[in-house]
Amino acid sequence: MNPSSIRLEVSQGAIKTFADLVLDYTGTLSLDGVLLPGVSERLEHLAASLRITVLTADTFGTAMTQLKGLPVEIRTIRVGKDKADVVRTMGGEKVIAIGNGRNDIPMMEFAGLAIAVIGPEGASGELLRVVDVVVRDVIEALDLIAHPLRLKATLRD
Repeated sequence: MNPSSIRLEVSQGAIKTFADLVLDYTGTLSLDGVLLPGVSERLEHLAASLRITVLTADTFGTAMTQLKGLPVEIRTIRVGKDKADVVRTMGGEKVIAIGNGRNDIPMMEFAGLAIAVIGPEGASGELLRVVDVVVRDVIEALDLIAHPLRLKATLRD
């Protein structure tokens, strides 16, 4: 299936169209290299509307195995600048980015919607200053996208 896009209200009356979802792996989608429960189902659901790319330095060497069979593209990166380059190439404003670490800051600065996750591995304090939304875990982040009225309520003026 070739995804199309989703439209989200990101502020009072301002609607943006998003084509891509870019996710950090370590600490965002996984804990100690293992995919968090509930992530697979949500990625499969969102893949009907968005191209999904997972960016990872693959700290634990498990990303390929853990994400096998899911409708995602996996790209190995070295530093935060690499993440920013990917988001910029995808069109920046048409990208939703989700992450938890300091190396996610560069991609968040280019993304049309930036969501920080404070998961089991924590989140960078610096990251929290540059994102649009902060959530407790990746499930909440993915559900915000799947249920746009939740996001509208969070971002309204």
